Amino acid sequence: MPVSTDQTRDRLAGVLTEPLAASGLDVEAIDLTPAGKRRLLRVAVDKDGGVTLDDIAEATREVSRILDETDVMGEQPYTLEVSSRGADRPLTEPRHWRRNVGRLVTVTLADKASVTGRIIESDDTRAVLDVDGTSTEVGYGDVKKAKIQIEFNRKES
Repeated sequence: MPVSTDQTRDRLAGVLTEPLAASGLDVEAIDLTPAGKRRLLRVAVDKDGGVTLDDIAEATREVSRILDETDVMGEQPYTLEVSSRGADRPLTEPRHWRRNVGRLVTVTLADKASVTGRIIESDDTRAVLDVDGTSTEVGYGDVKKAKIQIEFNRKES
């Protein structure tokens, strides 16, 4: 019986998470999609302070080594892409909030209210936003969706 994409993704997470964590990297996403006769494997990584091109190169070598040493990808050919988490991914973990302190975020709350503010601090359970000069606490359990807003002309204060 063929292995499903979800099963392969789970197996990939199992074999990649620990070795990349040993390099100081968090596996943020694993996407596996068909691409003609091949598959496209995308692995997104991140770390405190952000990832550099050297981090991506090291992660690519490590992922490639692991995939060569295991049968997790099976026999079908694939293309590997390793990248940073990217600014467009939603904030879903406390570490995402911590890594984005100082950035502007739009948050949709469970009660459907929306708030936009700058993250001024965060911990394991909540973040504090500066919303038009007022500190607003947002518990992660109340967040339905949160995305960083890209600021092209932000003046550093």
